[in-house]
Amino acid sequence: MSVKYLSILIVFVVVFSSCKKQEQVSKPNIVYILTDQWRAQALGYAGDPNVKTPRLDEFAKESVNFKNAVSVAPVCTPHRAALMTGRFPTTTGMILNDLYLPSEELCMAEIFKAQGYNTAHIGGKWHLDGHGRLNNVEPERRQGFDFWMGNECSHSYNNELYYENDDPQVKYFKGYSPYAIANAANDYMASNAESDKPFLLFISIGTPHFPHHSAPKAFKEMYPKEDLILAPNVPKNKEKKTREELQGYYGHCTATDKAIGNILDKMKELELMENTIFVFTSDHGEMMGSHDRRPFRKQIGWDESIKVPFLISYPSIGKNKGAVVNAPINTPDILPSLLGLAKLNIPETIEGEDISELIKNPDPNADRTALVMGVAPFGGNAKDAVYRLIRTKQYTYERTSEGASKLFDNIKDPYQMENLVGNPEYSDLQQTLDTKLNKKLETIGDDFKPRDYYIKKWNYVLDEKKKCIDHWSFVDGKGVVQSPNKL
Repeated sequence: MSVKYLSILIVFVVVFSSCKKQEQVSKPNIVYILTDQWRAQALGYAGDPNVKTPRLDEFAKESVNFKNAVSVAPVCTPHRAALMTGRFPTTTGMILNDLYLPSEELCMAEIFKAQGYNTAHIGGKWHLDGHGRLNNVEPERRQGFDFWMGNECSHSYNNELYYENDDPQVKYFKGYSPYAIANAANDYMASNAESDKPFLLFISIGTPHFPHHSAPKAFKEMYPKEDLILAPNVPKNKEKKTREELQGYYGHCTATDKAIGNILDKMKELELMENTIFVFTSDHGEMMGSHDRRPFRKQIGWDESIKVPFLISYPSIGKNKGAVVNAPINTPDILPSLLGLAKLNIPETIEGEDISELIKNPDPNADRTALVMGVAPFGGNAKDAVYRLIRTKQYTYERTSEGASKLFDNIKDPYQMENLVGNPEYSDLQQTLDTKLNKKLETIGDDFKPRDYYIKKWNYVLDEKKKCIDHWSFVDGKGVVQSPNKL
């Protein structure tokens, strides 16, 4: 018997051996909204002077706000794999986009299902299948999600494909996909609101990831390019392109804010808020011209890339509504923390930390050390150095194979424009942070090897021209390899 299925069996045993009193306790529903490339800075409640996100601003007053949430590896597949497993990319091998998350990994939906939950994945990209971006994610590769509406990877928001449950025929969301996804999620909640089983509903929304020109016209027009206020760390040579992309990026943000508001409205109508853990977050950020990096870039160890929004509400949140936590939460911490909030068993395979007590008792003065990694930068980032980085509530410290590369006091220097590495006044702090980084690496058995070590370890083959896993081809229903012009 594999380790994964032994773990599932153990979960079942724990559940069925619980006392009757525990069984009678109502388990909370989980509604988890994962957006794509929505950086933490790009929200009204986060202080962005441009963007309009009224529904999420309102929800921030009803939830706990993790102000320094970070993506463990700021790019799609590595983040999503760490979210589903609670494990680090160097443990699972999920270090690049377009990889297949092995069926042996014990994942979120399987864990919740084993403890009595209905499970559903609704929305856009899954990005963990590794069988071609336009191919169906077959039922046996959905890692425990029973109800399914989704795709492997698509960013055609006005003509987004999806597959539904056991139907192998491709379908398309009608209109702007965030709205259609919200409607589908609302239908699912309505059909399960009276069920005697709680549900885990994972909602995947692809915006505000590029292409930014595809944002609804009315929302783009809310952001005249010449009126946009740019961050001070955007150099003049990047201003024109940044303004062009920000117009559509913000348009997607505001439209998606409306879609999420529709979901929240439905939950209130169905009286689900009082027995539901609700999360809004993203998989990674977006450089958008900062630090002389062009729009679309992520993967690298700047706050614009690694920081993501993270708002969470839960049953009996009470006086904690609107609380802010400055201590970071990291991707592998999310799954065990959800399980902890729901008072469910946490499998031993999980490497992240259960910080549900911090969520229930939000202390703005608490601090933690979050590990972020660039194991094998690929694609447009292929020339970037590999790195390991820690983020605390105040400091960022990064090391590459060449040595210390970044040290920022993010309170005094929120745009990370004064690198303190090598500054004699900060030598003791640099040494302290380096020791903390080494401890985090030791905890997960990460020896911080060169890029090629990990590529060879998992036998990955990269496209020589694109410097990434070849995801541009797919096999059609007749078994013929096709190469779409755009995905």
